[in-house]
Amino acid sequence: MKYNTIIIGGGLAGLTAGATLSKFGKKVLLLEQHHKPGGCATTFKRGDFIIEVGLHEMSGLTENGSITRIFKMLDVQKHVDFEKVPEFYGVVSDKEDFVMPHGYDAATKALIDKYPEEEKGIKRFMKLIAGTRKDATSLPRSPLVQKLIYPLMPLLYPNLVEATKHTVGSWLDKYITNEDAKLDLIAHIVYWGDDPYTLSMFYFAIPFSGFIENGGHFIKGGSQQLSNYLASYIENNGGTVLLGKKAEKIITENGKVTGVMFRDSFNKNSEPITILCNNVIANCAIPLVPSMLDEPYSTQLQQKISSKTNSCSLLCMYLGFNTDVKKFGVKYYSNVFQGDGVMALKDIKNNHHGDWSKRRFIFVDYNKVDAGLAPPNKSEGVICTVDYIEDWETLSKEEYDAKKEEVAQILLQRLENQYPGIRNSIAYYEVSTSKTIERYTLNPSGSVYGYAQTKDQIASKRFRNNFLIPNVYFASAWAFPGGGFEGSIQGGFLAALQMSQDKIWSECDDEKYFDDRVVQLLERKTIDDNILELSFAKPASFENLHGEHAILELMNPKESTLDLPYRWLPIDSNGKDKKLRFQIKTDNSSFSKSCKLINIGDEAIVYGPLD
Repeated sequence: MKYNTIIIGGGLAGLTAGATLSKFGKKVLLLEQHHKPGGCATTFKRGDFIIEVGLHEMSGLTENGSITRIFKMLDVQKHVDFEKVPEFYGVVSDKEDFVMPHGYDAATKALIDKYPEEEKGIKRFMKLIAGTRKDATSLPRSPLVQKLIYPLMPLLYPNLVEATKHTVGSWLDKYITNEDAKLDLIAHIVYWGDDPYTLSMFYFAIPFSGFIENGGHFIKGGSQQLSNYLASYIENNGGTVLLGKKAEKIITENGKVTGVMFRDSFNKNSEPITILCNNVIANCAIPLVPSMLDEPYSTQLQQKISSKTNSCSLLCMYLGFNTDVKKFGVKYYSNVFQGDGVMALKDIKNNHHGDWSKRRFIFVDYNKVDAGLAPPNKSEGVICTVDYIEDWETLSKEEYDAKKEEVAQILLQRLENQYPGIRNSIAYYEVSTSKTIERYTLNPSGSVYGYAQTKDQIASKRFRNNFLIPNVYFASAWAFPGGGFEGSIQGGFLAALQMSQDKIWSECDDEKYFDDRVVQLLERKTIDDNILELSFAKPASFENLHGEHAILELMNPKESTLDLPYRWLPIDSNGKDKKLRFQIKTDNSSFSKSCKLINIGDEAIVYGPLD
């Protein structure tokens, strides 16, 4: 069995690369260690709520922009709905709020109205961010051509050159004097990094201009909708997406990759499988790749990345409300709390490392758009702030849980102080830390943006394509062009485009990997008014049970409203039984309704067994 390309990791870059290669007619195998595709572009369910893991606002959906063109090529917008948020953000204050609107003219006017003495600097800022995006999109992709035109760069691409020379802090300090104006301009810095004096102005300008030009967008139903669609695109175009499969080794022979060895993520006793390929895309975090490689490549890559600095992580507090929080005075989709003691740009880094009662954060009210995350009479939100793994990694489980609850109570009280009465409307809350991100995505230190977007770790200085082995490509937040939804999607597309140009392919037949975890329903039985029992054919991996639970995912659920097609369930059978039985609690959820409507012979996939 052979595939043209094996993609290690199912984040947005990997999914985009796989979908693009499938569009090009290539046979693709994507391996994702989690039981759902998407990486940080995923959702999960808690009670009545679909919880969005990562997306607050997506940039880059500009007219004729690269993301728009990629989505058009893959028919994304025919199957995924994007909701434009009302404004870029609002900075809440005890005195007077500042609202950053969409549109260059509107944003410029709002800033000048508040800071008329900074008119010249504000106009220069808007010109720079708009020009940087334009320069970056028109720059030739070929490194050779870029090298040839390098002496002419200041003349041909002046905004790009200026942006790459500065950090956000150094540029703002040079052209704007009022510290409040600077703080209002970088109120959303948590979506890029943690320190304006290390964050590249180039990297800041690209997504910022995308938000201003055509607004921020949220994916209706959550970012999982985009991830699921891209995965289905791969499958529908002859490829294979294997979830719950973790790559362990990239096999090389005579200086080239020839295959990938992987194992079941949920079954430690499973045997490793090796599949041949023409080339590989590493969508996983680059620091994980050396352990998969033979020498000398393992050491070579380790040496190349040893001096790199990881980005910060994020802490998210997911919130479900039993009402629309507008009644408590929540005015904006994205509400920025600047934090106590932040009087100037120089205070931001220390604040992000400081006390939780003073730390800057953003509160997103998803109910300001048709988010599709909560029932009509309820709403959902999230508090997002900078986080660091070193604050959590040495804690015991008891200490970790206690600290999460302590942070939760502090943030809830701060939200209550700004919006009196909101706390009593909370039906659900849960805290996700950098440690959570590291656990579920395997990103070292929970670094959601990959390598930090500093001046010496941006653009051409980031890893891309086949720099290590001729047929190994890199596409992730850790690689070119950078992190975030926009950067990851572009990176996946560019990797696929480069592979198509390199033409490292050979003929592959139509044989696909057989996933024995896909099973058919054999029997459906009503136990009582509250319990339904489903019996499936038993996968080989469950012959000798070493766990008490499994993840049951319906392949084609009949109902999907405000629900996900899987559950973690106790296994109601033992190793000697010929069937794998699950008892489902019947309720009003779409999953329960789908279980009632499932037909004999319908398929599900079972991950496990789990302890």
